[in-house]
Amino acid sequence: MFAALALSACTGASNAVPTPTPDPFILQGQAVFNARCATCHALVPDTIIIGPSLYGVATRAETRVQGLTAEEYILMSILRPGDYVVEGFNNVMITNFAKEITGEEMDALVAFLLTMK
Repeated sequence: MFAALALSACTGASNAVPTPTPDPFILQGQAVFNARCATCHALVPDTIIIGPSLYGVATRAETRVQGLTAEEYILMSILRPGDYVVEGFNNVMITNFAKEITGEEMDALVAFLLTMK
Protein backbone atom coordinates (compact mmCIF):
# COMPACT_ATOMS: atom_id res chain seq x y z
CA MET A 1 0.00 0.00 0.00
CA PHE A 2 2.86 2.39 0.83
CA ALA A 3 4.33 1.75 -2.63
CA ALA A 4 1.01 2.63 -4.26
CA LEU A 5 0.77 5.90 -2.30
CA ALA A 6 4.34 6.81 -3.12
CA LEU A 7 3.78 6.08 -6.80
CA SER A 8 0.59 8.14 -6.92
CA ALA A 9 2.41 11.07 -5.30
CA CYS A 10 5.05 10.96 -8.00
CA THR A 11 2.56 11.06 -10.84
CA GLY A 12 0.50 13.95 -9.49
CA ALA A 13 0.29 17.29 -11.26
CA SER A 14 3.31 19.49 -10.77
CA ASN A 15 3.07 23.12 -9.75
CA ALA A 16 6.47 23.88 -11.28
CA VAL A 17 6.54 26.68 -13.80
CA PRO A 18 8.50 25.78 -16.91
CA THR A 19 11.51 27.93 -17.65
CA PRO A 20 10.92 29.88 -20.85
CA THR A 21 13.21 28.95 -23.69
CA PRO A 22 15.45 31.93 -24.48
CA ASP A 23 14.86 33.52 -27.87
CA PRO A 24 17.78 32.45 -30.11
CA PHE A 25 17.80 35.88 -31.78
CA ILE A 26 18.17 37.61 -28.40
CA LEU A 27 20.90 35.13 -27.43
CA GLN A 28 22.70 35.97 -30.68
CA GLY A 29 22.47 39.66 -29.79
CA GLN A 30 23.81 38.96 -26.33
CA ALA A 31 26.74 37.09 -27.87
CA VAL A 32 27.46 40.06 -30.16
CA PHE A 33 27.28 42.38 -27.14
CA ASN A 34 29.63 40.19 -25.12
CA ALA A 35 32.11 39.93 -27.99
CA ARG A 36 31.98 43.52 -29.24
CA CYS A 37 30.50 45.88 -26.65
CA ALA A 38 31.19 44.54 -23.17
CA THR A 39 34.77 45.83 -23.18
CA CYS A 40 33.38 49.37 -22.97
CA HIS A 41 29.78 49.06 -21.71
CA ALA A 42 28.42 47.37 -18.59
CA LEU A 43 24.91 45.97 -18.22
CA VAL A 44 24.67 46.64 -14.50
CA PRO A 45 23.69 50.00 -12.99
CA ASP A 46 26.24 52.59 -11.99
CA THR A 47 29.14 50.74 -13.58
CA ILE A 48 31.29 52.67 -16.00
CA ILE A 49 33.99 50.90 -17.96
CA ILE A 50 34.71 53.43 -20.72
CA GLY A 51 31.24 54.24 -22.01
CA PRO A 52 28.01 54.57 -20.07
CA SER A 53 26.31 51.57 -18.53
CA LEU A 54 23.61 50.19 -20.79
CA TYR A 55 21.50 49.06 -17.86
CA GLY A 56 18.02 50.41 -18.58
CA VAL A 57 18.98 51.62 -22.06
CA ALA A 58 15.71 50.42 -23.61
CA THR A 59 13.70 52.55 -21.20
CA ARG A 60 15.88 55.63 -21.65
CA ALA A 61 15.91 55.20 -25.42
CA GLU A 62 12.13 55.59 -25.57
CA THR A 63 12.40 59.29 -24.71
CA ARG A 64 16.01 60.23 -25.42
CA VAL A 65 15.43 61.80 -28.86
CA GLN A 66 12.04 63.13 -29.84
CA GLY A 67 10.73 61.45 -32.97
CA LEU A 68 12.83 58.29 -32.61
CA THR A 69 11.55 55.01 -31.25
CA ALA A 70 13.71 53.14 -28.75
CA GLU A 71 14.78 50.76 -31.52
CA GLU A 72 15.69 53.61 -33.87
CA TYR A 73 17.60 55.45 -31.16
CA ILE A 74 19.64 52.39 -30.20
CA LEU A 75 20.43 51.60 -33.84
CA MET A 76 21.43 55.18 -34.63
CA SER A 77 23.52 55.34 -31.45
CA ILE A 78 25.49 52.38 -32.75
CA LEU A 79 25.72 53.52 -36.37
CA ARG A 80 26.38 57.22 -35.65
CA PRO A 81 27.57 57.35 -32.05
CA GLY A 82 28.80 60.92 -32.31
CA ASP A 83 25.23 62.13 -32.81
CA TYR A 84 24.06 60.91 -29.39
CA VAL A 85 26.96 61.19 -26.95
CA VAL A 86 25.71 60.86 -23.38
CA GLU A 87 26.53 63.90 -21.27
CA GLY A 88 29.71 63.39 -19.28
CA PHE A 89 31.26 60.96 -21.78
CA ASN A 90 33.70 61.49 -24.63
CA ASN A 91 32.92 60.58 -28.22
CA VAL A 92 35.27 57.59 -28.41
CA MET A 93 33.00 54.83 -29.75
CA ILE A 94 34.14 53.25 -33.00
CA THR A 95 32.31 54.55 -36.04
CA ASN A 96 32.77 51.62 -38.41
CA PHE A 97 31.00 49.06 -36.21
CA ALA A 98 28.35 48.37 -38.87
CA LYS A 99 31.08 47.29 -41.29
CA GLU A 100 32.47 44.80 -38.79
CA ILE A 101 29.29 42.79 -38.16
CA THR A 102 26.51 41.47 -40.37
CA GLY A 103 23.08 43.05 -40.67
CA GLU A 104 21.61 40.07 -38.82
CA GLU A 105 24.10 40.53 -35.98
CA MET A 106 23.21 44.25 -35.80
CA ASP A 107 19.49 43.46 -35.67
CA ALA A 108 20.10 40.85 -32.98
CA LEU A 109 22.24 43.28 -30.96
CA VAL A 110 19.52 45.94 -31.10
CA ALA A 111 16.90 43.33 -30.12
CA PHE A 112 19.04 42.29 -27.17
CA LEU A 113 19.55 45.89 -26.02
CA LEU A 114 15.79 46.43 -26.22
CA THR A 115 15.46 43.83 -23.45
CA MET A 116 17.56 46.05 -21.14
CA LYS A 117 14.70 47.86 -19.40
